[in-house]
Order: sequence, then structure tokens, then C-alpha cells
Amino acid sequence: MRIPNIPGFDQQALQKYFKNTGMLMLAKVGSQVIKMIVNSFVLSTYLGTERYGILNYPMALVTFFMAIAALGLDGFVTREIVNHPERKGSFLGTAFWMRMAAGLLTLPLLYMVYLIQDHFKHLDTPVNYVMIVGLVSVVQSVNIIESFFQAKVQGKYVMYVQVFGNIASAVIKLLMVFMQAPLIFFIYALLLDAAILASGYLLAYRSSGNSIGEWKFKPALAVYLLKRSWPLAFSAVLVSIYMKIDQAMITSYLGEAELGIYSTVAQLSESFYFLPVAVVTSVFPAIIYARKTDHARYLKRLQNMYDLMVVISVSVALFMTFASTYIYHIAFRDHPEWWAGAPVLAVHVWAGIFVFLGSASGQYLIAEGYFKLSMLRTGVGAIVNVLLNIYLIPKYGIIGAAYATLVAYAVATFFILFIPKTRAQGVQMLRSLFLISLFQKAFSR
Repeated sequence: MRIPNIPGFDQQALQKYFKNTGMLMLAKVGSQVIKMIVNSFVLSTYLGTERYGILNYPMALVTFFMAIAALGLDGFVTREIVNHPERKGSFLGTAFWMRMAAGLLTLPLLYMVYLIQDHFKHLDTPVNYVMIVGLVSVVQSVNIIESFFQAKVQGKYVMYVQVFGNIASAVIKLLMVFMQAPLIFFIYALLLDAAILASGYLLAYRSSGNSIGEWKFKPALAVYLLKRSWPLAFSAVLVSIYMKIDQAMITSYLGEAELGIYSTVAQLSESFYFLPVAVVTSVFPAIIYARKTDHARYLKRLQNMYDLMVVISVSVALFMTFASTYIYHIAFRDHPEWWAGAPVLAVHVWAGIFVFLGSASGQYLIAEGYFKLSMLRTGVGAIVNVLLNIYLIPKYGIIGAAYATLVAYAVATFFILFIPKTRAQGVQMLRSLFLISLFQKAFSR
């Protein structure tokens, strides 16, 4: 796979760095295409607004507990295996049992949160639906294997598992639609999706010459991992609140039918979010190298990265804004109850600009070692999102949730403007956002 030439970066070096992450991007592309076609259109049309909302509510709620159950171990275990490959069995085994235990412990918490929400607004979603999906947190403990493949720079195995898992998931859901299956089957399918991925990782791990028989649980290592990974776990919880709280709150204020419409909006809008991760991951090594050798070149590469993020995200936002009405009217031609999602998509998609810039500036924060600041700005975004949703959803409905998301993402991304040591980076992002940097490049030629 070749990537386009990016100004300010050495193409040959980028090609080398992209070799592993390009495979991951392919997996993401396949995943998002399947997700859009099957989930956003086929399932939603078959189930209708209310039942589709009931299907999406458990996952929206469980997402927070999945973040807790992961314990922030994935990235940390990857780093430890890179540094101590001879101890991979101990790291993987310990992390697996830690995630398994955490997943089980989140189930009663999930049950309590459901009961509280149901008390204030009677939910149409049965509690057993939520608890079935809650088991995803337990099953996903196997996914710690992905950390091993990342450490070994073997992204092809991740690609194979994810692409196969998503295709299998799509085929199963299409068969259930063809057989006119009841809603409970699709609830179980969410758990089956996780089981398919877990089985795929186990098979890939074994086929690459490894065995889970080598996995060992080490209590002292568990304490070591927990002490160092808890900030990442806390950050992951904040991210889940930041990204998914709107869907949980829509259910509380407006009900499952409105959530059904909003879910199609979020899926379509967020289907492009793999792009900044793929691009930034590819150019990040080149940025780190420049930081060590040439500070001016380092700043220039950061500016080029921000410019690229703005060009891609604004292009996507403009296209989706003008196409939103056509997308909904064509995809839901005989189901006008879904058409209310079109104007919401036209708003929500602009939040992608700040997701793109946030992903890029997040790498800068990592490069500079500002880990706490990264967590702080996510927390600020989460608080703003919750407060705005409390005010806007009851007053404006699901389009209010879209505006809340847009503002919260913008505040989180540009929060670094209020911190003296990172303000210059905030200014660089503003230069890209308002196309100042791009115009200067154009007129300087």
C-alpha cells in the first residue's frame, strides 16, 4: 500500500512506518463500510426507530463499563512486551485475568446504573438485554492478544481478525433479517460479535506459533500493572463519556425511538474517524525523529499535520452536509420516520474537524510527555458534553445533542490554548482551522 505524499515528510520513511499501520487502516476501512451498510441502513430499516434504539441503548451504556474493564492495560502491555519480550506469557496472562475479573465486577455496577436510569424514566429496554450485552466486557478480555501483535509489529494478524469478524457479523445479521428474527436475536448477536473477535485473536495467536498455555498470572505483576495503567484506564472512561454520553442521555430524555434515529447519525458521522488515527499513527515516528534532531522542522511537521487534518475533515464535513438529505431520503426511501436524521447529521459531522485536530494534537502531547494534560482536556470535554446535553436535549431534541457534541469536541481540542506551555500548539491549530497556514503556503510558491 502506498500513501499520498505529505508535505514536510520524507515519503520513503513514511512508507516504511505505514507498512504496519496501513494494515490496521484497512481493517478499519472494512469495519466502517460494513458498519454503515448493515447497521446504519439494513438493520435500522428492518427494526424500525424504536426497536433499533432498544438495540443500541445497551451498547451505549455498556461502553462506559467496557472502558473500566479494560483497565487501560492494552497500550501499557504493548510497551512492556516490547521492552521484555521474554516475559510475554506473564504479561499477557496477568493482564487477561485482570481484565476478566474487572469485566465480571462491572456487571453488578451496570445493573445498578440501569435500575437508577429506569427509575427516573421508565425504559422500554428490558434489563436482560443490557446484562447480555454487558458480558461483552468479559469476553473482550481475550483481546489483550492484540497488544502482543502490536508489540511485534504484526498488524496483519489484527487486520485478518477484524475483517473476518466484521464480515462474519454482517453475514449473520443479514441472515437474521432474512429470517425475520426477533429483536432478542440481534441482542445476542452483539455478544456473538465479541466472541467471534475473541476466537479470531486466539486462533491468530496460536497460528503465529504461540500458545496460551504459556500464560501465567503473577499477583506482584498485577499490582505493578495496575499502579501504572490506572491513569490510562481513567482516561479511557473519560473518553467513553466524552464520546457516548449523548446516546445514553437521549434515551433518558427522549426515549429509544429518538435514540434509534440518532444512532444512525452517529454511525455515519463517526465512520470517518479511523482516518486521523491512521494518518497520525503513520507520521508520528517522523515527527518524533524531527523533535530529536531539528526543533524548527518538528514544528513545521506539526503544522503540516494539522493542515492535513483540516483539509480531510472539512472536505468530509462539506460533502456530508450537502449529501445528508439525499443519504436519508434514498437509504430510507419508504421509511420517512428516519428522515429527521438528515439535519442532525449535517450538524454532527462538523464535530469531526475537532476529532481530527484532537487526534493530531494528542500525539504532540504524548511526544512532550504531557499525559496529565491530555487526560484533563478529555475530562473538560466530557463535563461540557454532559452539561450541554442536559440543557439542549430537552429543549431541541436530538439536534441539540449534535450541537452539544460539536461544542464539547471543540472545547476539548482547543483547551490547550488556556495552558501557557501548550498555547503555541493551539495557535498552530487555529492557523490550520482558518486556513491561514494553507494560504501562506499557496502564496509563497
